[in-house]
Amino acid sequence: MNTMQQRKEGSCTTILVGKNASIDGSTMIARNEDSGSASSNPQRFVVINPQQQPRHYKSMQSTFEIDLPENPMRYTSTPDAAEGFGIWGESGINSANVAMTATETITTNARVLGADPFVESGIGEEDMLTLVLPYISTAQEGVERLGHILEKYGTYESNGIAFSDADNVWYMETIGGHHWAAVRIPDDAYVVAPNRFNIDDFDFESPDTLHSAGLRDFIAAHHLNPDFEGYNLRHIFGSASIKDTRYNNPRAWYVQQFFNPEIEQQPMEHNLPFICRANRKISVEDVKWALSSHFENTEFDPYGEGGEDTKFMFRTIGINRNQECHILQIRPNVAAEIAGIHWLAFGPNTFNAAVPFYANVTDTPACYRDTTATFDITKIHWLSHTIALLGDHNFDLYSDFHRAYEQKTVASCRNMQLHADKEALQQSDIQAYLGQVNEEMAALCFTNTNQLLGDMMATGTKHMALNFSLND
Repeated sequence: MNTMQQRKEGSCTTILVGKNASIDGSTMIARNEDSGSASSNPQRFVVINPQQQPRHYKSMQSTFEIDLPENPMRYTSTPDAAEGFGIWGESGINSANVAMTATETITTNARVLGADPFVESGIGEEDMLTLVLPYISTAQEGVERLGHILEKYGTYESNGIAFSDADNVWYMETIGGHHWAAVRIPDDAYVVAPNRFNIDDFDFESPDTLHSAGLRDFIAAHHLNPDFEGYNLRHIFGSASIKDTRYNNPRAWYVQQFFNPEIEQQPMEHNLPFICRANRKISVEDVKWALSSHFENTEFDPYGEGGEDTKFMFRTIGINRNQECHILQIRPNVAAEIAGIHWLAFGPNTFNAAVPFYANVTDTPACYRDTTATFDITKIHWLSHTIALLGDHNFDLYSDFHRAYEQKTVASCRNMQLHADKEALQQSDIQAYLGQVNEEMAALCFTNTNQLLGDMMATGTKHMALNFSLND
């Protein structure tokens, strides 16, 4: 278990957007997958076709194993490149246009774990996407399938998981070894969920909530509720620790300030709201910006002008440990064949760009698919990490290069997507056509990213300490 625990320490930030809260009526579930370092957990982008899905599954992080159904669906996935530690599928969209992101590492407390201890032989982040996504036709089915597995087999860690389809976004959190709770996100709302227990007010009678069997009785039997009235699950099951005030709460505060600048809140508050409503409609670019953010225009920005005592006070969202950022978008008003878009960017988000890959394909571009376990700059994962490392050393010098690169890349890919949306349904083989469009977008992004590295290198060499003018 030590390898898993080391990997997951301090991972991820999740953002969810309901269909009426988005600019185009899409549902969006998005997350940064963070881990130890670029070299410890390089990521790939793949498609798992039905014949590739295991019928008997064994975990690498525990002794858990299970027989799986015979009728899996095709799905995209962003697993680890290194072998021997498990799959860690993390994110994907299946052929029914249901999306899943798993997981957001969250916190709990000793009262909960005393009453319902973790199960060392249970499931964890490593397993969840593989066990659930190929077998669900709606977002709610995802909650119910994972909930059944959790209740039967247990889990060895605390996690947040999100599911979406064209109409619904559900967010689920595990509680102790066997319990769980889930909330349907209102259509007009958004959520930002850092590494803490996030669900707050919970109505056990609402059709927009789901939970493990006996959860309310479990709370009462073990005297877990500190409030006089109602059920605030963050108060009951969360940590509310000093670490949360520095590591987690400020991330929620900053994104909520971005979408709701009219609301005054403090970055270390424990009771920042779970369900929020923005003062405008939210775009994919908004979500990507938020997942790339580092407290810009505040004294807490590590690249900013604050004092040394404030610049590194809080954990940023965009961070050196970003391995990949995905925004899983299920679009309305288009044919089902082109509705699922798996936006993906590898590496630290301060210096990358997300590409809108069609999910209805049988393969992915090689520079995204074939990430190696060791450094190879011909793969986008490693190229993006190289750029981020260089950019971090002189952010002010390189940040304008990145802004121009990201806008150029996303705009070009969006233009290609608009054309492909019109042409796809006219093709005799839609999947093959969409696969070719994905190849073209990947090639464009790789070319632009390589050009960005060249521009940064050409500019940076003029600022090296080993600089002696021939005219001096």
